[in-house]
Amino acid sequence: DVQLQASGGGLVQAGGSLGLSCVASGFTFDGYSIGWLRQAPGKEREGVSYISSSDGSTYYKDSVKGRFTISRDNARKTVYLQMNNLKPEDTGVYYCHDPDANYWGQGTLVTVSS
Repeated sequence: DVQLQASGGGLVQAGGSLGLSCVASGFTFDGYSIGWLRQAPGKEREGVSYISSSDGSTYYKDSVKGRFTISRDNARKTVYLQMNNLKPEDTGVYYCHDPDANYWGQGTLVTVSS
């Protein structure tokens, strides 16, 4: 079974940092792009950042550019999201997301207080 297990969320003050991790299993991790969705309270899920499998190219939602950094370790089947200078609007549940299969695992809650 495909599993995407995210961790690393928590409560942080505005301007602070958090690092998320997602361990994948059940598929050939290094053959697929991978990334992060988030769902803010009362809103739909939205793509935040992705990293390709082929050349490591990345995508960031405009509102997180310059603050978030995505990376992957294929040997560990893990994708990371380093989030700096967090803002209250970054609050939400963050899900590890396989965009090709449109599959996401259990999320991790990030709460940024003002």
